[in-house]
Amino acid sequence: MPVRITKLQEMKQAGERIPSITAYDYPTAKLVDAAGIPMILVGDSLGNVVLGYESTVRVTMDDMVRHTQAVVRGAKNALIVADMPFMSYQVSVEDGVRNAGRLIQEAGAHAVKLEGGNAIAETVWRIVTMGIPVLGHLGLTPQSVNQLGGYRIQGRTLPQAQELLEDAEALEAAGVFAVVLEGVPGPLATVVTKRLRVPTIGIGAGAGCDGQIQVLHDVLGLGDRQPKHAKRYAELDRVIEEAVAAYAGEVRDGDFPTAEHTTDIDDAVLRELLGGVQSRVED
Repeated sequence: MPVRITKLQEMKQAGERIPSITAYDYPTAKLVDAAGIPMILVGDSLGNVVLGYESTVRVTMDDMVRHTQAVVRGAKNALIVADMPFMSYQVSVEDGVRNAGRLIQEAGAHAVKLEGGNAIAETVWRIVTMGIPVLGHLGLTPQSVNQLGGYRIQGRTLPQAQELLEDAEALEAAGVFAVVLEGVPGPLATVVTKRLRVPTIGIGAGAGCDGQIQVLHDVLGLGDRQPKHAKRYAELDRVIEEAVAAYAGEVRDGDFPTAEHTTDIDDAVLRELLGGVQSRVED
């Protein structure tokens, strides 16, 4: 039975921290789920860490549907949230509702995530009234990276901080079950967390949030990314490189495969096969 959004709200009320992480395919989703993570985000960050794009802007709805389907097949217990990619909800409320429905109906997600505050509150409300849970996202919103002038901390000035708090309250009023706070000063994130009844999930927003979310590849040490907010818990780049180099070396030296890795065939079948081949050669 998957974790429900009510479980996350109960965790906030009990003061229990909410660990969350991204996953983009079947094998990693299976591993993350087995580790007991209550919420998995199929982030449009797959554009950066899986597809090799410079930003999330080029990620499409078809990309999100395909990767979410794979994660759903791998994870059986976690709440699975799918990102709504750039331009899947910004043009109209109707677009937002339709595309949110695709991620639930086609991809099998349990909830969707949208970036923005007051500007998308109506869209959030409509999606929620359709029976689709919504996770909000404020602060450093990667789909707006061109407008923000890069990946910059948000909310440092009084007007920015006031706007972020108002946006958070607008999202809560629209019906979100939680809000991601990305790239926000820790003290401001703490203020927002205390102000909201719904959980806050931080990434680069300090320890005052109700939960934390990180990109899986950053945690595992896969790739060149090393954001300030991320901590490497492993160095899988090195492990994978060494393993592949060892494999390649054994192939070159003739040490792999061995009999242990080879399937045999009945001698009688082989003799009959070779006899038939020899007969055709003689003919």
